[in-house]
Amino acid sequence: MIQKKLEVTYRPFDKATRVPSGTTLFSAAHWIGLPIDSTCGGRGTCGKCKVQVIEGAKEVTIADRKELTAAELEAGWRLSCQAKVYQDTICLVPQLLRVPKAATMGVNRLVLLDPNVRKAYVELAEPSLEDQRSDVERLQDALTAEGHDMKADLAVLSTLPTVLRAAGFKVTAVLGGDQLISVEPGDTRDESYGVAFDLGTTTLVGTLMNLRTGMAEAVRSTLNGQAPFGADVISRISHAMSGSAALAELQAAVLATMNGILRELYEMAGVSRDRVYETVIVGNATMLHLLLGIDPAPIGVVPFTPAFRDPLYLPAREIGLEIHENGRIQTLPILGAYVGADIVGGIVATGLAREEKLRVFVDVGTNGEIAVGSSRRLLATAAPAGPAFEGSQIKCGMRATEGAIEGVTLTAGRVELQVIGGDVAPTGICGSGLVDIVAQLRVVGLVDASGKMKSREEAPEHPLSDCLIVVDGVRAFLLADGIYLTQRDIRELQFAKGSIATGIKVLMDILGVTAADLDEVLLGGSFGSYLNPESAKIIGLVPAVDVDRILSVGNTAGEGAKMTLLSFRERQVAFELPAAIEYVELSGRTDFNDSFVSVLGFPELGAVA
Repeated sequence: MIQKKLEVTYRPFDKATRVPSGTTLFSAAHWIGLPIDSTCGGRGTCGKCKVQVIEGAKEVTIADRKELTAAELEAGWRLSCQAKVYQDTICLVPQLLRVPKAATMGVNRLVLLDPNVRKAYVELAEPSLEDQRSDVERLQDALTAEGHDMKADLAVLSTLPTVLRAAGFKVTAVLGGDQLISVEPGDTRDESYGVAFDLGTTTLVGTLMNLRTGMAEAVRSTLNGQAPFGADVISRISHAMSGSAALAELQAAVLATMNGILRELYEMAGVSRDRVYETVIVGNATMLHLLLGIDPAPIGVVPFTPAFRDPLYLPAREIGLEIHENGRIQTLPILGAYVGADIVGGIVATGLAREEKLRVFVDVGTNGEIAVGSSRRLLATAAPAGPAFEGSQIKCGMRATEGAIEGVTLTAGRVELQVIGGDVAPTGICGSGLVDIVAQLRVVGLVDASGKMKSREEAPEHPLSDCLIVVDGVRAFLLADGIYLTQRDIRELQFAKGSIATGIKVLMDILGVTAADLDEVLLGGSFGSYLNPESAKIIGLVPAVDVDRILSVGNTAGEGAKMTLLSFRERQVAFELPAAIEYVELSGRTDFNDSFVSVLGFPELGAVA
């Protein structure tokens, strides 16, 4: 069932947006870049985000009664962070008290810097016989006066008496939302950091972010330590099904990788672990389950059911992640068993759900995640591409590291190679190089539309006929000494690109649109960053649109993680995306096989010109 979008209009700006039912007026305003003031993280405790509802539901919440006067309530004033939209609404936004700092992130997105982690410096009155409030009451009262709600667990409470008295009751409270993370002696507001993690099946990327400036202090990526247990999520799930020891083994492997990245980030930036208070982690559902030590087995069998889909906010110490001892882990929501928090991060980073442009977004990887649509209607699915795009199961394949062939041009009988590392000898072929080679062979006529490579006997006069060889009885094309592309490699690529192309086609068919209707095709993921758009079009990986409308948008999952780390407003948008996106399960569709067969071959060259 298609959920009806509701229109919200903000006066006096005459700005309007359409959002899913249940979205708050505060979040809806942020979807269109309207910076309604707030200091409490949208929790209804600072009272600064009030708006006057002129038309629409005017339900009064507990927070409204606490922060607004009876006269304001009677006149329709409500806290925008608490007021949810259940019908078309018009509201008046008062003159802004402040405009938060902003940074450009994601795909040309303006992000308001309002992190979930907040620091408040307070100078507390010391206890006396006349003032016998408890330590936590004393701190809580001071923070309430600043517009912050606060709750504390035992880990922080146990440190409070010592820290307050050693600091002369002049301290900085660190809050993650309304959760008290730490109380630090003196004024430490200048030191506040978090880490954004893109937890990929193959590669992990961690970025240390300065929560005050919005700047990245250090970035580090490395192979997922789970790689020895299989190249894709199905292999990892199969290993986890061996028993609790196997599940613990997988969790330990990924945690060791993440903690290794964290230690390197701290050293690179000269930042202390105890000043890193939060991490936002995106990844597919299986990776998040394995990180948290949750059995992923039900994801691998019909009806493909994850243990959780909602975002989680957990103490990092519960799994042993090496940030502040009371720091928190935030995950983004999961849309389905194979459309995870990484695609949600990508949709945040691209603004796909907030703009009228009709776009295809593909996070190209082992599990190709796809979204098609606009702010009017947005569909998402996953296509099991397999590891070919990562260079796996390719005879001379390798990861995109030094020595990998990442680009190929075939001209006038010459093979020109672009190798990672510059002037180094090639040692293998990475995913972008694989796509380039096949596309170039298609253009020069050595691979036909069915994917069959010609032999030297079939093309004796071709300028590149000397490169047509046979290896172990299989046709191949020689690129450099000891490095070649085989007929089987082409078939692997066809199955990988066919899976993703099918996912795109199914979603476009549901929407009733064609390639001519598309405004843009966005290629995300580490692989998508290096993919030649022309080559992607030639092999039929993406719809046949003009090349200038095929854009490589980089690691959008990681960008989305950074954006939601730096802005609770973006985080709220991410939390509300499941209500705005229709998840399509391909395995249950009768048209999948027919569509797959129709896109398995390569397009006729005239169709991609």
